[in-house]
Amino acid sequence: MPNVTPPLVVALAYDGLCTFEFGVAVEVFGLPRPELGPGWYRFAVAAVEPGPLRAVGGLRVEVDGGLERIDEADIVIVPGWRGAREPVPAPLTAALRRADARGARILSICSGAFVLAAAGLLNGRRATTHWRYAALLGELYPNIRVQPDVLYVDEGSILTSAGSAAGIDLCLHLVRRDFGAEAANSVARRLVVQPHREGGQAQFIETPVPTAREGARLGPLLDRLRDTLTEEHTLASMAATAGMSLRTFLRRFQALTGMTPGEWLLTERLSRARDLLEGSALPVEEIATRAGFGSAATLRHHFRQRLGLSPVRYRARFHRGVSVPATG
Repeated sequence: MPNVTPPLVVALAYDGLCTFEFGVAVEVFGLPRPELGPGWYRFAVAAVEPGPLRAVGGLRVEVDGGLERIDEADIVIVPGWRGAREPVPAPLTAALRRADARGARILSICSGAFVLAAAGLLNGRRATTHWRYAALLGELYPNIRVQPDVLYVDEGSILTSAGSAAGIDLCLHLVRRDFGAEAANSVARRLVVQPHREGGQAQFIETPVPTAREGARLGPLLDRLRDTLTEEHTLASMAATAGMSLRTFLRRFQALTGMTPGEWLLTERLSRARDLLEGSALPVEEIATRAGFGSAATLRHHFRQRLGLSPVRYRARFHRGVSVPATG
């Protein structure tokens, strides 16, 4: 994008700033990334109120601009809020409504959804927040279609994420929308996090961090499955490769990944198909084969079920600059 002004991302800072959520915005959008070219995001911080501002953990924050920075933003990030029932200043809600009216994208992390709700930007829309606050969000704002059991919700120009770490998933999702899978993977590698998790995935899993023993036994299996997505994998064959009984394998796989083996394989195959749709000119039939779906019809079925659109529509939205066929 050498001839286009890079998008300006503006993150909010406020008294009581949620340090982790703010750090996520800085890490994903605020660091220079020359390896990704000259079109990478510009970044600024907008103070919601006069400073210096206190941040969680005893820090003080001083910024160069106030709410006027929102009027310049292409993307606005609300990194949490100081409390679900804490009032949101009228100048802030007005600035967010102006940004929405002119087409800026607005993203909230964790309790930041309450700021968007106070501005009226979530009325009639799907949205999520941390699972601890989801019921309260629906109670305070009954016009919102709260989804308590997902990582993030993309409603086009309005995006919301669940708990703090889900903000990373949503920010990487936005990078993927804007710059493609390779850029999102590059950012994820620097963060040392999984490059992509579906927004519909559960907010928490039984064992978020595997024990060393289970990681040693199941880690190589997961790597092998990713390398052989085109092959048929049965529960019995996976359990045998892991050296476990079927019952033990199912229990430990679920605890490690938060999914059944079938769900995990489907997610990996969809991820492979998405990468191929975004970065190649291969016909959909060939992509279905390479991703392990066997047929284009099966690929279309799972795309519509998981993503709400066909492979062709997904490619039209996310493909990066290679001539592709119009059918499939």
